Amino acid sequence: MIRVFIGYDPREAVAFSVLSHSIHTRSSEPVAIAPLMLSQLKREMWRERNPLQSTDFSFSRFLTPSLSGFEGWSIFMDCDMLVLDDIAKLWALRDERYAVMCIKHDHQPREDIKFLDAVQTKYEKKNWSSVMMFNNARCRALTPEYVNSANGLELHQFKWLESDDLIGPLPQRWNHLVGYDAPLPSAGLVHYTIGGPYFREYVDCEHADAWRKDRDAMLYCQQRETIKAAA
Repeated sequence: MIRVFIGYDPREAVAFSVLSHSIHTRSSEPVAIAPLMLSQLKREMWRERNPLQSTDFSFSRFLTPSLSGFEGWSIFMDCDMLVLDDIAKLWALRDERYAVMCIKHDHQPREDIKFLDAVQTKYEKKNWSSVMMFNNARCRALTPEYVNSANGLELHQFKWLESDDLIGPLPQRWNHLVGYDAPLPSAGLVHYTIGGPYFREYVDCEHADAWRKDRDAMLYCQQRETIKAAA
């Protein structure tokens, strides 16, 4: 079973649902998806919201190993994404040499404000934590107590690891940054990090049509045909 935890923010509820649909419909293996909803994490997440926190899941993502019982592997991803390839291919890249695996972007944001007027923060290892494969048993430092007390840079820059050597690389196609990276038709996972096509300002961004196609497929319901009686 592929375990996937997706960050959830009620302001982007549609993003979570479409992303989940995109994962399920393309996966060749069983997938269990759990939203990281703060309303369901009251025993695990009690820290006050940071003024620089742009989403509800800025810190709760690091509860993934704990919520997995520090066993096996789990994937975390932000909700403002779309999976366009079989997630089993990403899952197959697990490497026991590492405690966590991610795409090691050299991401230098150009803007100061992103979606919903959120402040765009700039720091080393920006966006590394937006897609992570956790080798849960090797991430025991991420207890709820630590996640609730550590500052943002400690968490997002992986300072809870003994060494950066424990961070394994993943191919960039599994976290393609829309609006930053050069267009990539073969992306396995696209990340609408500035803002998704569900926001008016970004309706024409790269891979927007793919997102709308998945949204429409998610909403599909076969209707019973009405047979008209012959006149």
